[in-house]
Amino acid sequence: MVRIRSSLRLGLAVPVALALTASLGFLPASASAAPRARSAAQAEDADPVAYIVNTATDPRTIAEVKQAITAAGGTVFTAYDKIGVIVAHSAAPDFGARLRAVPGVRSAGATAGTPLNAASADDAGAVRHLSASEAARIAKASDRGAEPLEAEQWDLRAVKADKAAKINQGSGNVTVAVIDGGVDDTHPDLAANFSPSQSASCVSGKPDTTYGSWRPAKPEYAHGTHVAGTIAAARNGVGVAGVAPGVRVAGITISQPSGRQLMYAESVVCAFVFAADHGVQITNNSYYVDPWQFNCLDNPDQKAIIDAVDRAQRYATRKGTLNVAAAGNSRDDLTAIPGNCVQLPAQLPGVVTVSGTSATNSKAYYSNYGLGVIDVAAPGGDMYVPSDTPSGEGGVLSTVPGGEYGYEQGTSMASPHASGVAALLKSAHPRATPAELRDMLKAQADNPGCPDEPYDWNGDGVVDAVCAGDRQVNGFYGFGVVDALSAVE
Repeated sequence: MVRIRSSLRLGLAVPVALALTASLGFLPASASAAPRARSAAQAEDADPVAYIVNTATDPRTIAEVKQAITAAGGTVFTAYDKIGVIVAHSAAPDFGARLRAVPGVRSAGATAGTPLNAASADDAGAVRHLSASEAARIAKASDRGAEPLEAEQWDLRAVKADKAAKINQGSGNVTVAVIDGGVDDTHPDLAANFSPSQSASCVSGKPDTTYGSWRPAKPEYAHGTHVAGTIAAARNGVGVAGVAPGVRVAGITISQPSGRQLMYAESVVCAFVFAADHGVQITNNSYYVDPWQFNCLDNPDQKAIIDAVDRAQRYATRKGTLNVAAAGNSRDDLTAIPGNCVQLPAQLPGVVTVSGTSATNSKAYYSNYGLGVIDVAAPGGDMYVPSDTPSGEGGVLSTVPGGEYGYEQGTSMASPHASGVAALLKSAHPRATPAELRDMLKAQADNPGCPDEPYDWNGDGVVDAVCAGDRQVNGFYGFGVVDALSAVE
């Protein structure tokens, strides 16, 4: 089973009915279902739960809130004083309510709703690995001077990255951090471009820079490595090429090391702050913050999650980091979601939100959309739309752990294409601010406009999505499909 809800990906080997069921997640009405409070008797032997406590940022208030955390039966696990975010642990059933009553606390709530040591069955998602015989056949079809598997990379050609590479492959002074489930930096297509000094694990909510902490917990957790390859796989005569093969790539792990690779707010806050403090120019965010697909301001726990993640990404932006995020795979019109509910981090102000396209440049069937929400579009793949490659696969081919390659699809695959083009823009314009980069990313995009015919991806006669807008900006493509060639010309 593919866990779309956190990874924003679809495995190509999964039956469509199962994939679509997994992609739906929780609708906003369900998002208001807060974790059930436990009685005092239950709490006595209970395991601690992680909480986010957001405060005013003056030192006195922060100190007083930390004291209040202890008095309410909690412990301060870590604190990001510069943004007023404290990560606390407590088993007290009324901990959140007590903290919300403390002067200076702006919001407080549980981030997971489950004990910290709780585990669930493995649900890592699917990737179709490329076999040796397939690789040999593709290599014969690749042009001389191209990477061995480049004939299979329809996505590079869709954003003109193959042409851009002949002009500018990107600067080694630019780093894109893959905030995800881990990156295998030993992969031969990634090793040369990987930046260990800008990588860490943020799974616990505080950075762990132990060497290798950024790697996936298991080989089957391929998502982050796949994303990294799309961004910056080297042009080294091995395997595939990335959109920006000359830039650096880092890995910041945020998913829990076992179970369903859940990505909680404390890990995401840690990742944004770490990236900003370590000179990362661009972050790629192909996930949404668990455990809810949409977080709503009328729920105290979710309000705290929104506040904390927004503070962290705004901090990163102020420090010079552009944050790029996948739009999601639940086929939702994001403009129809209640106004007090958002998907994190994609719908936060300043974040570049990326929808997914197929091998024919059409909206991918799974991709979320929405006029005024989608900034740009990029290849995410679509299993129902074959490509003009040797295999005809509709998914995106990239790196996976263990020195291998595989196909995946989803807005998770679209976002790194946009991150790669943003890295090329940053390489060409090193002094550009995040806001300027965001504007340039929109300006260089190619917009195909809304389709002439009603959008009916499965041909059943039912309109599956309505594209609002025009050829300049619309709900399917935003300002258009990113263009690597325009970024370097």
